[in-house]
Amino acid sequence: MAVETKGYQMKPISISREVDAPASTVWGIMTDLEGSVDTISAIDNVEILSVGDEFGVGTTWRETRTMFGKKATEVLEVTEIVDGESYVVIARPDSANYRTVMSVLPTGEGACTVSMEFGANPKGTMTRFMGATMGKMFAGATRKALLANLNDIASAAEAS
Repeated sequence: MAVETKGYQMKPISISREVDAPASTVWGIMTDLEGSVDTISAIDNVEILSVGDEFGVGTTWRETRTMFGKKATEVLEVTEIVDGESYVVIARPDSANYRTVMSVLPTGEGACTVSMEFGANPKGTMTRFMGATMGKMFAGATRKALLANLNDIASAAEAS
């Protein structure tokens, strides 16, 4: 699925990895926002903004993480969910709209595949131009950062 903005397309980055833990365990880790600070090494702080304890559509939080050597803070919101299987998170900072799909699929007894798809829609002419010309340079670093997130989730699941 391509991410689109006014005729400009960026192909999302998709990664996955096998986890030697049940899908339900991985799902619990993926949806534990408060615990993500201890699980995912790039996340520095999480502040839950939505009301209620249930993770679902409308869950909103402010997340600070270290990316490419710099701290970045974004407000994230769950916009779609298939309980126990996948969810979609969006962020809308000034420069671009970001969309992340997290999913987990059982692959056998006590094992699963965890996946992440990340895409960005640049806002404004200059940001779109920069995305078109420099986006490929950052794709490798972005893929590496996403894989680090999945590895952190897998490590936590396999240790539990």
